[in-house]
Amino acid sequence: MIIYESTKEQFVGDIVNELLVDRLYNSYQQKIGRTSKAEIRSWENSLQKMSNVMQDEAIPNDASVAIEFNIPNTSKRVDFLIAGNDGQQDHVVIVELKQWEVVEKVPTRDAIVKTYLGKGNRETTHPSYQAWSYAALIEDFNENVQKQEIQLKPCAYLHNYRKTENDPLTDPHYEDHLEKAPVFSKGEIEKLRSFIKKYIKLGDRNKLIYQIENGRIRPSKSLQDSLNNMLKGNEEFIMIDEQKVFFEEAFHKAIEAANTDTKQVMIVEGGPGTGKSVLAINLLVKLINEGLVAMYVTKNSTPRDVYSIKLKGDFKKTHIDNLFKSSGSFTKVDENEFDVLIIDEAHRLNEKSGFYGNMGENQVKELIKGSTFTIFFIDENQKVTLSDIGSVDLIKQYAKEYEADVISCSLTSQFRCGGSDGYIAWLDDVLQIRNTANMNDLGMDYDVRVYDNPNEMLADIEALNSKNNKSRVMAGYCWEWPTKKRKDVNHHDIQIPEYDFSMSWNVENTWAIENSSVREAGCIHTAQGLEFDYVGVIIGDDMRFEDGQVITDFTKRAKGDKTLNGIKGIAKKDPEKAHTLADPIIRNTYRTLMTRGQKGCFVYCTDPGLKEYLEERLEKVSLYKKDREKLLYLVDVKQEYNMKK
Repeated sequence: MIIYESTKEQFVGDIVNELLVDRLYNSYQQKIGRTSKAEIRSWENSLQKMSNVMQDEAIPNDASVAIEFNIPNTSKRVDFLIAGNDGQQDHVVIVELKQWEVVEKVPTRDAIVKTYLGKGNRETTHPSYQAWSYAALIEDFNENVQKQEIQLKPCAYLHNYRKTENDPLTDPHYEDHLEKAPVFSKGEIEKLRSFIKKYIKLGDRNKLIYQIENGRIRPSKSLQDSLNNMLKGNEEFIMIDEQKVFFEEAFHKAIEAANTDTKQVMIVEGGPGTGKSVLAINLLVKLINEGLVAMYVTKNSTPRDVYSIKLKGDFKKTHIDNLFKSSGSFTKVDENEFDVLIIDEAHRLNEKSGFYGNMGENQVKELIKGSTFTIFFIDENQKVTLSDIGSVDLIKQYAKEYEADVISCSLTSQFRCGGSDGYIAWLDDVLQIRNTANMNDLGMDYDVRVYDNPNEMLADIEALNSKNNKSRVMAGYCWEWPTKKRKDVNHHDIQIPEYDFSMSWNVENTWAIENSSVREAGCIHTAQGLEFDYVGVIIGDDMRFEDGQVITDFTKRAKGDKTLNGIKGIAKKDPEKAHTLADPIIRNTYRTLMTRGQKGCFVYCTDPGLKEYLEERLEKVSLYKKDREKLLYLVDVKQEYNMKK
């Protein structure tokens, strides 16, 4: 969708005759239905500057101009497009407009700068990266651009920003991005004109803006090839046994839905470590390779960031990030806008979207509405906040509303926690989540340790991590997470003074794969959906052991913890109800953290009583194992005796 489209001549005329604001406003009202003239006028300065740029006789009058092009399947908008021909090839110049006046370099992060936004200095993407990423999105998913070989040329124009010597905006740190999309500033109008005139020498003879706006959305061959190459040989995503069976079922159902335009919903239930995320990533790649528009969706950003990086491999700068979406990105989705949506951690879906929880109607409903085939990977026992509403029943309810066929299945094979369901059952019994017949058996070998000192636990995790960077520490949300101190290397959030122990919460979402992050702790929001070889879990004061019972205490959670939003208000009116709501959230949180490890889980408890209880339970496991080995030995002896007899 484009808000305004004209020739260069008409655009300049609309600016000169002060008609552009009214035309933008009327178009916005007609196509989107909500804006204000004040919002439109906020663009006026930038568009006046672009009018100045375009007033060059060498830029043909019949070149096409477009303002505010909404990239399909995204909320991203391209500020300004200029379309024409260089005498041999069709080109569209993409201009990202910024009214910034000050920019700071962020040397520790790729393609990130700091500037004044929203009443404060904030980190945001470098304008060159932003312009290039929009071009990449269009190239990857617009069939007309691909087939007609329309060349997209991105750049950025900061018309209020004047460059200085050793300027942070053009620092060598951003060299890769500047090469792909040059940035022009105040006083560089002739340079920007030269950039445009290099590609736009003749007018838009092939209606390029129309071609882009109406191009069918399909993944490009280059994107398909890149994804296939990255998945091949990547052990992180190899499927075995039951995973492969479910993959083939889901893949063929998705193809069938797309080919017949039959709306289908698939629900895949599975506990921790049953391979839900591996299946999701394999489906994403294979379906993209079939030419379908598929997206991987989660509520939490950490799994999206980690899996996209793992797929990239050695390809540091690719277009893969565009395939990973937040569950809150579909509030304005059209029906069947996507071929396939793959929802991982579906139990974490919320009702409303947006930072303030005031957007959309229901995420489950929006996801089903927006896709011909929607697959939900879900484990209802991993709900860890009061706002988690994803459930099998709710999915079925909205599937019925959209007359979608429902396919239900379960993953049971355990690929984590030593490959044994025994540990999961034992843990549920230990945390008193549910009574199980498995009180003393971990099943196969799984390394569970309880520590007296958190420093010793951290030291063991660091030693194991040094082998392959697959061990991490996590903690219950009992310590504050002050955002203003995130970048202070000397600031430690988690403090256990009696052992002179301290460490920070994770700084970046990619802490799970950054080797230097082993001394940072993940929480439920940054660990759920991920797996490691070994995990060290700090159980805070929100769980203790008293009178033979595991007790939870939501009042010991950090004040900034959003998982129990509103619980204090409920507690004032009905303390028993507050405890009933909070208790499973706290237990599920530790269950989730303690099932992130494939080979082992190490635990430190701030409550001495809980530590002693866990040690007693492990001692019973040890005794049970010895008795079982003795029994098996006696059985073998008896069998040997009978054979000889």
